[in-house]
Formats: sequence, structure tokens, C-alpha cells
Amino acid sequence: MRIYPIETGNFKLDGGAMFGVVPKVIWQRTNPADANNLIDMSMRSMLIEDGDRLILIDTGVGNKQSDKFFSYYHLFGGFSLDTSLAKHGFHRDDITDVFLTHLHFDHCGGSIQWNKDRTGYEPAFKNAKFWSNKNHWNWAVNPNPREKASFLKENIHPIEASGQLEFVDLPDSDFVEKSPLGFDILFADGHTEKQMIPHINYKGKTVVFMADLLPMVGNIPLPYVMGYDTRPLLTMDEKEKFLKKAADNNYILFLEHDAVNELCTVKHTEKGVRLNETYKFNEVFN
Repeated sequence: MRIYPIETGNFKLDGGAMFGVVPKVIWQRTNPADANNLIDMSMRSMLIEDGDRLILIDTGVGNKQSDKFFSYYHLFGGFSLDTSLAKHGFHRDDITDVFLTHLHFDHCGGSIQWNKDRTGYEPAFKNAKFWSNKNHWNWAVNPNPREKASFLKENIHPIEASGQLEFVDLPDSDFVEKSPLGFDILFADGHTEKQMIPHINYKGKTVVFMADLLPMVGNIPLPYVMGYDTRPLLTMDEKEKFLKKAADNNYILFLEHDAVNELCTVKHTEKGVRLNETYKFNEVFN
């Protein structure tokens, strides 16, 4: 098995929204804002090469939305999904599985593209299965008013129409071992219904793709919960349980939205679980 970080692009979001009730004077120490109160964020996917399978976890925002839509998110930088795949010798047609942690547009938008004459949409990965779970899928196709702007029909319905959609079975608990993708999955409900957090056993370590359970290093303290979360108190409980386990077992946390830090570890302190160290991917896995 080999793992590759895949940078799909950078964007900006309101810093206050990313830290909820935490005052700017505190959160800007880790995430400095620009004149419009926006902070830099990444959309970092993960590629897993495992035998004859090539699994992509999340796909970034894609490029099919309107200029007006993208103007709200201030895309910047030179990264793209295609160039990042090519850097490691791959093409999107090589992807066998696309695993979507959840269906918010910055995590699944790159899954669907315009067709050749721009009259409709088609899967951007023509040879791949797309993995979600039934509870989250139903949550996304019948969105609540709070999340409606994040669940875009053009990102979601064409996946089902393609016939390439698959569902991970939901466990009796919040954790499933050895999913059909070969890795374990933690299910978390605070951010959105049944977000999936992959745990990958890699080179003797557990690498956890954090998605929006822990977007950035700056979100480690328990109250530092996003304003986007639908159940913030539940997020705090889920995050506390996870971080204690991560500190106990020295998990390597793969950060999807941290524009500076690709990986981190956490440790127990008198104030609770806190940041231990940050790394570039190649510093840990050569």
C-alpha cells in the first residue's frame, strides 16, 4: 500500500464561521485573517494505492460552478486534482473508488463534471465506484435549511443517476472495522449526519483522514467548533472521545482543510488533549 496527499486547491472561508463562539482575538493566533475576516484553507484529498485498487478520499470543490459561486470562496493557488494526480503518475480514469466522507460541496464537488457539450453532468471518474452511506445520502438529498447551501443537487444526483453509487453498511455502533474499502471507518454525526472518518493502517501507524471532524490544527481545543456544524454539542463529545483515543494510540491525523499543516499528532496535557507536533507528509512517510 502507498498513500499520497492530493492537493485539489485552496479557498477562503470566514474565520468566525470556522471557530464558532471562539473570539477572533484567540483564533487568529493560529489562523490569521485577511481584511475581510477570511482565512486560508486547503482541500486536501488522499489517494490510496492498494493492490489493483486506487481509492480517492474526497474530491475537492471541482470546477463546474459559476464564477459568482466561486467568488464567494476566493479560490487561489496553483493546485488542481488533475495536476496532483499526475505528479504521482496517475490519471482520474485510473481511480477505482471515490470515498466521500460527506456530501458538502468542498468535499464532493470534484466528483461530477460537465459533459462534453455542457448540456448536462457526468461522473469525473468514469471507472470508479462512489461510496457514501444511506443515512447521509438521504440527509443530503432532502437537505435541512441549515445545510441546503452546502448540498448542491448538481454534485449529488448525477452520482446516483450514473449507476456508480455504492453504500457502506451502517454498523450498530459508531465504528466499523474493515469496510469494503479495506480500512476502518468512524461515523460522526455532529458536523452532519453520518460523516465518515477513515482510519488507515499504514506502515505500522494509524493514519486518520479527519475531514470536518477536525478541519485544522486550530480546531483541536474542544470549544473550537465550526459554526457550520449542525449539532455542535455532539461534535464536542465526538471530538473529545476521538482525540483521547488519538493521543493514547499516537494516531497520525491527516488534515483536509489546514492550509499549512498536512499532518499532526496530539498529546494529553493538564488542559486536555492538545497539539503535539505537525509534519509534512514526506517527513513521516518517505
